[in-house]
Amino acid sequence: MGNVLIIGASGDIGAAIATRLAENGHQLILHYNRGRERVEQLVSTLPEHCVLKVINADLQKDEGINNFLKEIQMSVHSIVFSSGSSHFGMFQDTTEEEMDQMLTLHVKAPWQITKHFLPDMVKIKSGHIVMISSIWGEVGASFEVIYSTVKGAQNSFVKALAKEVAMSGVSVNGISPGFIDTKMNQHLSEEERQEIIQNIPINRPGKPDEVAHVTAFLLDGRSSYIQGEIIRVSGAW
Repeated sequence: MGNVLIIGASGDIGAAIATRLAENGHQLILHYNRGRERVEQLVSTLPEHCVLKVINADLQKDEGINNFLKEIQMSVHSIVFSSGSSHFGMFQDTTEEEMDQMLTLHVKAPWQITKHFLPDMVKIKSGHIVMISSIWGEVGASFEVIYSTVKGAQNSFVKALAKEVAMSGVSVNGISPGFIDTKMNQHLSEEERQEIIQNIPINRPGKPDEVAHVTAFLLDGRSSYIQGEIIRVSGAW
């Protein structure tokens, strides 16, 4: 078991992960940025002893990352990165500020947070890092070039770091969700949504709980021989 830091606990997938891990007896440190009401609602549903701390931080900025790390004065045995922000639009219309924010949130923040806690994991030869990526990080998507790029970087981070720390007893893996029924997909019209579903062999969107189940599996010691993998949860899309 141990203390699990969940980055992005206010999102639909992050909240589902928190709920599942609490059921499994983990103690949680919950991060959120703008979803205060959602996190408060989540905490109200969890056993009181499971939530060690709730931290608000904007991880799109270096200052936010640094302040966030200073607030955590306890051991972290596992990290789940489920925070994310989509960016929809033509690549040539993307501003430099938007590029910087997406890179910092999806790439630099995981780098910095992992770097901060990794030495203690290596020292005790135990730890788990799970990155919730996206199918677009594998295959790319038009009108989501920036998002696809940073998710691809997350996948490469998982594969490379897994090799580096495998002998130290630290597990590093990723989960690549396909079309999951979350608020991140609310920009789609009903027609667009149905068009996507028609192309998914299982013929429905995925559920946040289904991503949470895989996360819990990867934090279980019985999955210890799985290392450096990006597991698709996509309904064969």
